[in-house]
Amino acid sequence: MPEALSAPLVVEFPFTRSLGPVQSAFLTGLRERTVLGVRTTGGKILVPPVEYDPVTAEELRELTEVAATGTVTTWAWNPAPRRAQPLSTPFAWVLVRLDGADTALLHALDAPGPDAVHTGMRVRVRWAAERTGAITDIACFEPYDGEDTGHTATPHDGVFADPVTGIVTPARLDYRYTPGRAQSAYLGALADRRIVGERCPSCHKVYVPPRGACPTCGVATTEQVEVGPRGTVTTFCIVNIKAKNLDIDVPYVYAHVALDGADLALHARIGGIPYDQVRMGLRVEPVWTEDGRHPDHYRPTGEPDADYDAYKELL
Repeated sequence: MPEALSAPLVVEFPFTRSLGPVQSAFLTGLRERTVLGVRTTGGKILVPPVEYDPVTAEELRELTEVAATGTVTTWAWNPAPRRAQPLSTPFAWVLVRLDGADTALLHALDAPGPDAVHTGMRVRVRWAAERTGAITDIACFEPYDGEDTGHTATPHDGVFADPVTGIVTPARLDYRYTPGRAQSAYLGALADRRIVGERCPSCHKVYVPPRGACPTCGVATTEQVEVGPRGTVTTFCIVNIKAKNLDIDVPYVYAHVALDGADLALHARIGGIPYDQVRMGLRVEPVWTEDGRHPDHYRPTGEPDADYDAYKELL
């Protein structure tokens, strides 16, 4: 029985967004050790604040300041913190209704163990030593012995010097990928610098990379078919933004390449030609690095361009 393949994979990208007046005031307030909420037309104080009433959908702009102390409404213990979580030691995820607010804020609670956490316990904000205008300006919550003094939310104009107008949030997914039979055969062939797909026994189309079943007919595929290595550019785009940790100069071209003998185009980078000379119908071939387990990019073969009718069904 062949060895099952498995590898850790990471998908990561920065998400950049601009802030409206409510979110800008909220995050700038955290930088200044001030927690702001927003009052709805029904009189409820929402923390964290939102720009539209979740009940009536009315626009909300009436900012209010609430206390940095509050009460845990519910919680869950996290025994094994992961990368980039608020604390590196075990902690509790808690929903905290800050004094003066009507809704709860999700954050971490620094506690010695789950026995030290309970619904209804009093907590307070532990501010980060360096604050930049982000939710991480609240380093975490910590236990607090003081009682709820009946703090009343007070109006706030939301005006601060040098307001935060945008944020960059890194999005990251760590997972382990284990390919099935068809994908394992495909990856094994790539290691030998061959490209194989599988043919559907019903419609007879050849799919690369194979998935073990025909996406059109829904039947299992087992017949392996070697395709390429040459192919045809069907569609493409010009990339002008450099990706993190990708050592490729921009602009460059990413394309769909229909390999000879395949009925599905795959993704590939096009090199060996100026980006503004890449075109539909361009004939290309794979380029392998010395230790590469898959083609590094595709380059022109020097053949005449393929006729449009030869690849129009693969667009």
